[in-house]
Amino acid sequence: MSSLTHLTSHGEAVMVDVSDKAETERVAIAEARVVMRMETLELALSGNAEKGDVVATARIAGIMAAKKTHELIPLCHPLLLTKVGVDLEPDPSLPGFRVQALAKVKGQTGVEMEALTAVSVACLTLYDMLKAVDRFMRIEGIGLLEKQGGKSGSWKREKE
Repeated sequence: MSSLTHLTSHGEAVMVDVSDKAETERVAIAEARVVMRMETLELALSGNAEKGDVVATARIAGIMAAKKTHELIPLCHPLLLTKVGVDLEPDPSLPGFRVQALAKVKGQTGVEMEALTAVSVACLTLYDMLKAVDRFMRIEGIGLLEKQGGKSGSWKREKE
């Protein structure tokens, strides 16, 4: 196991110096699920939720969150993101939504935290907008699916 790069030899937290790293295209994809009652899923898809268009709002919230990751998570570098996408797919078998976020940058550090932040906030937004009708919703399975670029190359989670 490699050492933690955000800690000095004395255990002090620091922002990693990436100035010597090569600028490469980097991509990360994260996923999560919001599980809810079938009636709640149907309400979200109908567009008649009291708070408005649940899916569109969650998508925009996820994109905005990715852009603010460095303000939310200490020691994250501010990045000039070149793409952020958030997809919310209804899944009656849950029932609920499967949410994926993609973040892309040409830079000196990865975008995993931006993808994870986007997917997390999109799920939290779904929860917030629907909680009045379904207090039993839950957010599950937040995780990184894959990353590309940088010194460590590509990585993809194996299917469970």
